[in-house]
Amino acid sequence: MSLTGFASPWWFLLLLAVAAVAVGYVLSQRARRKRTMRFANLELLEKVAPKSQGWVRHVPAILIVLSLLVLTVALAGPTAEQKVPRNRATVMLVIDTSLSMEATDVAPTRLKAAQESARSFAQNMTPGVNLGLISFAGTATVLVAPTTDRGGVVKAIDNLKLAQSTATGEGIFAALQSIESFSAIVGGAEGPPPARIVLMSDGKQTVPDDLYAPRGGYTAAQAAKQAQVPISSISFGTTHGSVDIDGKPQDVKVDDESLEEIARLSGGDFYKAASADELKRVYDDLGEQIGYELKDADASRPWVILGTLVLMIGAAASLFLGQRLP
Repeated sequence: MSLTGFASPWWFLLLLAVAAVAVGYVLSQRARRKRTMRFANLELLEKVAPKSQGWVRHVPAILIVLSLLVLTVALAGPTAEQKVPRNRATVMLVIDTSLSMEATDVAPTRLKAAQESARSFAQNMTPGVNLGLISFAGTATVLVAPTTDRGGVVKAIDNLKLAQSTATGEGIFAALQSIESFSAIVGGAEGPPPARIVLMSDGKQTVPDDLYAPRGGYTAAQAAKQAQVPISSISFGTTHGSVDIDGKPQDVKVDDESLEEIARLSGGDFYKAASADELKRVYDDLGEQIGYELKDADASRPWVILGTLVLMIGAAASLFLGQRLP
């Protein structure tokens, strides 16, 4: 266990008392020895005095002093960095539902694989996180506003439908609007909860063509940066995907570059997944990052247990070796 600090370090002043106990024991042993040496009849002393147990007789006292040291540490309130579930956060899951998601380069299709992983992501999210869902193709639709009810999110994921075009910027702007509206309601004295957008897409933005247009993906990412809402973008698919549109095969290779830039501009992270298994691992990693946080938590319990056990062993050893407590 790696300690990060102590909640009440002033309890360490008790170490002075522990040191006093140790010194007192040593002085008492020396005084006892002097009294013994003053015994006039050494021959009679050898007959009536019990045989010396040597250093073993000091074991109980050493254990009891050690237990006092450990219990003093426990009283000082040691803390350690621990992973704890978040009790307040907002996450918007933004999923691309353009026609390219019908490609079968990821079995059975990109959309089916995305639905399965997103469903697992929603179901395993920690209870304190408010999760919302947005789908986007030519436009963006808020399917579920941020909520702790996972049932509605899962049902909406199962009912995702494909449509034409890819308006990545609209999906991000819709997520920012949902986060802003939700934060205004639940902000309170602590301020709005931390928020994040998880964007999953497989293709290049087509509406508008310019990613830096007022409603483009890069512009939306910059707006997310200003709002302090990082985007975790997931590029899903391969370079050899294709779909039939109006009876004609059309290449729909994944666009890593733009999604990586969106993550960078927003201050978030970029992930690449070329298979269903890789996508599931990405969602699992994001679930750990989003659902949990590192905090300095109380770590005194192991010290209390150890100190109590050592004290009990010391008391038992004292009764066994000297038929009395030290």
